[in-house]
Amino acid sequence: MADSTLERSSTYVCQAWIRKYYRLAVVLFALNMTSALLFIVFVNHMYYDDQYNLSDVHRYASEGISADSIKAHINPAGPTGFVWMAAVVRLFPKNELRSARAAILISWLLLGAGILIGARYTRFASFWYAALFVTLAFPHAVTAAALVLTEGPALLLAILGTVLWVEFLSQPTFSINQEPLGIAGGFSFGFAVTCRQYYLAILPAAALFALHQWRQRSLRASFGVLPTLLPILAAILPVGLLVFSWKGLSSPGMVSGSSYQNWTATVGVNFHRPIVTCFYVAVYSLPLTFPAVLRLRFPQRWRALLIAAIGGSGAIHFMSTLLQPGPFNSMVGSLREVPRVQSLFFGLIVSATIYNFVAVIVLLWEQRTIQFSCPPVVFSILVIVFFVAEQLGVQGNIPFYDRYVIQVAPFLGIIAFALLPQLDFTRLLALGAMSVLGHSMLWRYALGR
Repeated sequence: MADSTLERSSTYVCQAWIRKYYRLAVVLFALNMTSALLFIVFVNHMYYDDQYNLSDVHRYASEGISADSIKAHINPAGPTGFVWMAAVVRLFPKNELRSARAAILISWLLLGAGILIGARYTRFASFWYAALFVTLAFPHAVTAAALVLTEGPALLLAILGTVLWVEFLSQPTFSINQEPLGIAGGFSFGFAVTCRQYYLAILPAAALFALHQWRQRSLRASFGVLPTLLPILAAILPVGLLVFSWKGLSSPGMVSGSSYQNWTATVGVNFHRPIVTCFYVAVYSLPLTFPAVLRLRFPQRWRALLIAAIGGSGAIHFMSTLLQPGPFNSMVGSLREVPRVQSLFFGLIVSATIYNFVAVIVLLWEQRTIQFSCPPVVFSILVIVFFVAEQLGVQGNIPFYDRYVIQVAPFLGIIAFALLPQLDFTRLLALGAMSVLGHSMLWRYALGR
């Protein structure tokens, strides 16, 4: 029954929207890659985190990959993204900055081309297209494609792993020929974690998703334990090797504080960080899911409005804690000369975010039969939940830069367009505004130099 419902839902969505999703993904992909390429070619100066990240790239390019070079790692993010850049730097050593940026652009090119070409051969093409164009529209996407940042390789591996893992576990029957699919997906997940440790959330999400599919789709007879266990072990292996080398999930330099004079990152208990993370996930979900507020029935609207008003008013008192480095902080900070207006503006944004979040939860509950039978949606929900939950163990004084939300942007896109598949003018306008903001964030470095 669940399978037939899923097939009808997927067929309807694909027939109605897949061409629009594909075209939008192509347009945003072309715009982002062109903008990033122009920046790399014509702007040969260090900005943002280029200087700090390039030091690890230089080390791997000159010393190679060894236990000593990995232990000497400086930055909070894992070594795999830096090794990716170092490989291109070794081929083109004349200009390390430009070569490292080119390596990052290549990762985005592989990500976009892979989805645009390969998704049509999967069972859930519309969801993968939605994941791609939402990621590309994210305000931080074009900056992450043009500067020495590790989001590109991490997203490439995470999305590749997601497509392979979901396809592997969504088959009605098991064949030994499918096992390489699962193992490749597992390795992609593991190396995504070694790019950016926040993707550790994918590992428990993948395990629970396997259990969900195993039970919901009656795969006991056809799958068994071993075919699923091997891909999970493949995901754990790269992470285990990194933990063995570092004696933890943070580099020795970040734990001791020797990497940066004023910054440390360790594993510990941090109660307020999950709240901040949940807040920013909800803020960036607002332009993706705002049509959900129109689906609330009259009694639900009043309840949601009350919750939003109370939450927005209360959040004003915690504004300094909730605001983290990023464009939203800059926007609110631009009103600092008028404190009352600043507080009112922040409260209104928080109220709108809470109201929209409640509407999304209500809509998800009303569609639970369909959505919880849809593998990409189930997996996306699990990843986001664990992404928020894992922040409880992030200790240290490094803030939660709102750029970090781009790591779950594909999963937000899948949920948003599974619940609300319509791609009308208002949603295009919202996505366009996010994209324009992203390009302005990148080119302000060149124009403001």
